[in-house]
Amino acid sequence: MTEFHFAGLGTLINVAGIIVGGLIGLFGGKLLTEGIRRTLQDACALAVIFLGADGALKNLDTMLLIASLIGGGLIGAIVDIDGKFERLGIWLRTRSGNDGDSKFIDAFVTASLTVCIGAMAVIGAINDRLLNDATVLIAKSALDLIIILVMTASLGKGCIFSCVSVGLFQGALTFCAGFIEPLMTEVALANLSSVGNVLIFGVGVNLLFPERKIRVANLLPALIIACLWK
Repeated sequence: MTEFHFAGLGTLINVAGIIVGGLIGLFGGKLLTEGIRRTLQDACALAVIFLGADGALKNLDTMLLIASLIGGGLIGAIVDIDGKFERLGIWLRTRSGNDGDSKFIDAFVTASLTVCIGAMAVIGAINDRLLNDATVLIAKSALDLIIILVMTASLGKGCIFSCVSVGLFQGALTFCAGFIEPLMTEVALANLSSVGNVLIFGVGVNLLFPERKIRVANLLPALIIACLWK
């Protein structure tokens, strides 16, 4: 990167990309009929499902998957990560003056999980701090811009506030990069990618079948178990 780089630059660019994509989707979505928005939601759901399935099947380890999901799910349920995500969504909805938006929390949680889960967020944040290289997060920013644009057009303005989740998550990873980097071996990254893509698949299923939601947030500790799995 150039001399203008500083730790956290990649995350700031990522946050900006999400906001820009969200605003375009918000104002563009108002011009769309309900039928078009529903079609966009289905298209986004199918894309997320098959992207997740493709990534998960490349390095499928049955025992890793079972141990990570069950162990991580147990930890997540005890800690109640899903509930904490919802409470953060409620707080953001109130602070942003969107109490009347019934879809805000679902949109916020779904979008947050979509853009936070994955190896790009972890590796990008570490590179940003240790290598002064934000290129991975810049590439992720372009992808997230498109994803959040489409999701905001179909789900609503709550998706824009996933920038808060990305800022907190990737910012924390950047801050802790020195401690995390030794754990990110080639095996750990492959495991992270595999389990992370399964969780992304779950996000896609939730988009397609909102009446029966998988509590993907409670499964997030599975990513830690995956990284530690040998």
